[in-house]
Amino acid sequence: MKTITILALHLGYGGIEKYLASLCKMLDKDYKIKIISTYKTTEYPAFNFSDRVEIEYLINDKPRKEEMSEAFRFFQIKKGFNYLFRNIKMLKNKTKLNIEAIQKIDSDYIITTRDFHNKLVGKYAKEGIIKIASEHNHHNNNKKYINKVINSIKGFDYFILVSENLKKFYEEKINNVKCVWIPNVLDEINDKPLKNINHNLISIGRLSSEKGFDELIDVIGILRRDIKDIHLDLIGGGKLHKALQSKINNLNLNNNITMHGFKSKEAIDEIIRNDSLYVMTSHTESFGLVLVEAMSYGLPCIAFDSAEGAKDLIKQKELLITNRNKEEMANKIKELLDNKKEMLKIGEENYQNCQRYLLKNVKKDWIKLLEER
Repeated sequence: MKTITILALHLGYGGIEKYLASLCKMLDKDYKIKIISTYKTTEYPAFNFSDRVEIEYLINDKPRKEEMSEAFRFFQIKKGFNYLFRNIKMLKNKTKLNIEAIQKIDSDYIITTRDFHNKLVGKYAKEGIIKIASEHNHHNNNKKYINKVINSIKGFDYFILVSENLKKFYEEKINNVKCVWIPNVLDEINDKPLKNINHNLISIGRLSSEKGFDELIDVIGILRRDIKDIHLDLIGGGKLHKALQSKINNLNLNNNITMHGFKSKEAIDEIIRNDSLYVMTSHTESFGLVLVEAMSYGLPCIAFDSAEGAKDLIKQKELLITNRNKEEMANKIKELLDNKKEMLKIGEENYQNCQRYLLKNVKKDWIKLLEER
């Protein structure tokens, strides 16, 4: 049985970490897999891995950036400097321990998910190992970021991109590394699409600035002018929770927006079954797995077209709103909610289209790649 070593920064909550869990689920019956995680941020991995997957942590801790910032903010100077020196020591060990671990790898394949590991694998991994880098962020035409990514994968055999647009973009700029499109994966699909048509909307994601949830709150405010019972289920945790809740309070939208915080898959399933439309206001998305998951329930999806990943997934181009125009998004949502027949049609189209991303289908892409050499 061939062997795969995957290098991870941590196995806590995050899109990359969910991707790794799905990747292992696809491959752990056909390959012997080991994950080397730099940090142990939680007692157990946030996402499920089978007993067939070996996990090794290089550091049984994580940097304490938030604790350090809070200590300095409240003038706990000694405590703040303790965290600072601890974090500096950890960062130094981060590189040293990863180099040592990479030099010992004897697997058939190495898979990476971050440019930090890319650079080390390119420099320190043994010859003969097939090296596979993967990219999970959109470049947003940031030349510095693009050059950093390209420079980090020197010496690699394959570069995995999660969208067709990203593949086309990078293969025009990269020589000697084969760019391959393999999308993120949908673990399972509902037996049949939902038929709910009501005024309940849903959006899911980390409560951080790039998700644009502050603008989504404005969209709900606009919609309430004409649809008094409009309601948004906003699911996710993050540092902007207080700020977003304050904005909801100031706009008197407490009856129209429910902030659920982080929820389990089972809890999300229960909530989404009462919703009719998925709304994405992200400034950037490389793929947008939440869109595929919403489509698996037969929900129509609408997004700002600044989220590049949405362009690959949303086939109804009139539902990609240009220039982050909040009034236009609100009008399009109202138009959809007023047309039950169109909502059901789009929901059925989405349900059919999302099956391309089922685990069993994406697995074929990975097996084809791994058996290529």
